[in-house]
Amino acid sequence: MIIVNKMSDSVHIIFIRAVFVFHAIFLFLSSGNCQEKEKVITLAGYLSTIQSAAFDSLSGPFLNENIIHNRLNFKGYLNDKITFAAEFRNRLFTGDMVRYGKLYADMIGYDDGVADLSWNIIEEQSFLLNTTIDRLWLDLHHNKFQLTIGRQRINWGQTFVWNPNDIFNAYSFFDFDYAERPGSDALRLQFFPSSSSVAEFAIKAGEENKVTAAALYRFNALKYDFQILSGFMNSEEFVAGAGWSGSVRNMSFRGEGTWFVPIEDAAGDGSTLLVTAGLDRLFKDNSMAQIQFMYCNNPLDISNISNLYARNFSSKDLAFSEFTAFGQFTWVVMPLFNLSMAAMWFPDLNGYYAGPAVDYSLAQDIGFSFIWQHFDANLNGERSKINQVFLRLKYNF
Repeated sequence: MIIVNKMSDSVHIIFIRAVFVFHAIFLFLSSGNCQEKEKVITLAGYLSTIQSAAFDSLSGPFLNENIIHNRLNFKGYLNDKITFAAEFRNRLFTGDMVRYGKLYADMIGYDDGVADLSWNIIEEQSFLLNTTIDRLWLDLHHNKFQLTIGRQRINWGQTFVWNPNDIFNAYSFFDFDYAERPGSDALRLQFFPSSSSVAEFAIKAGEENKVTAAALYRFNALKYDFQILSGFMNSEEFVAGAGWSGSVRNMSFRGEGTWFVPIEDAAGDGSTLLVTAGLDRLFKDNSMAQIQFMYCNNPLDISNISNLYARNFSSKDLAFSEFTAFGQFTWVVMPLFNLSMAAMWFPDLNGYYAGPAVDYSLAQDIGFSFIWQHFDANLNGERSKINQVFLRLKYNF
């Protein structure tokens, strides 16, 4: 425990110094190459508006909210070995939720990185404007080595819905409007010994001097991609995990599992085991069916349904029931029109989730979506229900 705490206290200084060093190298190389070749910088992103309503029944009160969401993704290519990126998430909130005041504003502006890169620029009774830098990294690639430093996405998950191997960037399946997923203030070193294998080490600095560090090795055998990982998470737990992806007949077969052992309880009495596996199949008309199951010996005890939308949780907190089942079918009615239906079953809560959705392409780069999320579960001895309905118009550029 002493060793982990010492690493926690010093990793922030190491991380900040490393950022300065690598950006100094970048500026030096940039000035030397500007005379030979003009740098290429790209910009992409989207602009969307989402109108939502939350209610427990049609006869009850409605909570209405509107979010204007703009994303800007800048990426620069200095040469074939050096790349950098800066990505911004800008959101304007209006409606009933904003009227909850500072509690809601603090949740939106929360940033658990080593540097707070989320700002509530304007906080008023009727609207809230937030901007967040969720990507800010520099990538160096040489021969079989790749080094990335800064705020980045480290995705070690193999499955679709729940990813216990994703110890750096856990996310909620229900947060559909954040396709990019959270980033980490981290250093990541990858080595590619062959075209089908990679060994990597990553270390993440978080708030309150918490550190996540782990190594992973991914390889191919028996026509499957396998991976194994080990390390510690948030300076609190040892982790060990494995995952796979391959196929069974005409279906993709994926799975992963992670064992979380508290550092102060090395005997493992308070450990948590999360294992998940699933199948998915793509049909000739591009329709797709998916199923996934998850087991957890120590599921998270949630007090209300709103915990399903929590944004600062770890990959250990993915399960609310010892067993959980998921299914989804997406039907391509025509090339520009998709219908989908997703469902989850939480036996321990005597509950379920149902989520129908409609996606329609109105024009090139402009899409319309209708999403309905319905939860029904037994919490604290009482029946709890919530409906969340979303209408989204989105323009990609």
